[in-house]
Amino acid sequence: MVYTLCFMLIAVGLYGILVKKNLVKIIIGFVIMEAGAHLLLILIGYRRGGEVPILEKGVAAIHFAQKSVDPVPQALVLTSIVIGLGILALMVAMAIRMYERFHTFDINELRRLKG
Repeated sequence: MVYTLCFMLIAVGLYGILVKKNLVKIIIGFVIMEAGAHLLLILIGYRRGGEVPILEKGVAAIHFAQKSVDPVPQALVLTSIVIGLGILALMVAMAIRMYERFHTFDINELRRLKG
């Protein structure tokens, strides 16, 4: 059920990117799709009753590996958040510059203005 909600978030974001003609709505769709992907990756690495993957003396590695949470998806999501923030800042800066120059956020108008 939770995976379905993540895929729905991704689908709503993809709809916003592909169908909407306003740059601000496209940027919002990108953020929604990114949030759905982050949630999906975190859910993939989740293990019910899992523990922090830090080895201690006297703990068998085999027993530890069965109960620990996978830290790789968490690291990927953290990296993806930073990269997504940089891309979001670039998209907003480009949208602001386009609005300053062409006085519109509509993609159809921007396509007509190119010479």
